[in-house]
Amino acid sequence: GLSGSRFGEAMAARSLPNVLVTGTPGTGKTATASLIAEKTELQHLEVSELVKREECHEGWDEDRKSHIIDEDKLLDAMEPLMEQGGQVVDFHGCDLFPERWFDLILVLRCNNTSLFDRLSERGYSATKVSENVECEIMQVILEEARESFPVEIVHEVQSESIEDMDSNVGRVAQWLEQWKVDRTAASASSD
Repeated sequence: GLSGSRFGEAMAARSLPNVLVTGTPGTGKTATASLIAEKTELQHLEVSELVKREECHEGWDEDRKSHIIDEDKLLDAMEPLMEQGGQVVDFHGCDLFPERWFDLILVLRCNNTSLFDRLSERGYSATKVSENVECEIMQVILEEARESFPVEIVHEVQSESIEDMDSNVGRVAQWLEQWKVDRTAASASSD
């Protein structure tokens, strides 16, 4: 199962933990995060949607066909939600987020062939497809997660199939139950 929970002051204030689902585009973050939200009481926070809705961007990058994120504005928009807890956040990066925000980091991994097919099906340009496949081969997001967060809360999981997704969601649901038990125990011993 997934392990690793540390109870700092920030976490003690939250009644539910925050989970980050990250990985290269095409690894299944949005599908996984929305399924976690469906199976638990966590809320799905899709960063790309928040960026559009709250206009946390500095315009459009024509080459990348995506918004240029205004990180400060994004973090300000996310802060109240993260403080209250119970968020399952879905984003293709993690080094912009404060360490205190997350109790669990799930890094989705996918083999290159599947990833190539998924991104091509999305209509990504050949350049964007190969950039992202290379990013996955080089484990860029995994390394970023390990450098940005305590290694014991970073979990690398396969995301090739519906079975993998169900298994990952099940593991998060189990981890959440354990988090609640640990939190109750931690608050009982601190009284």
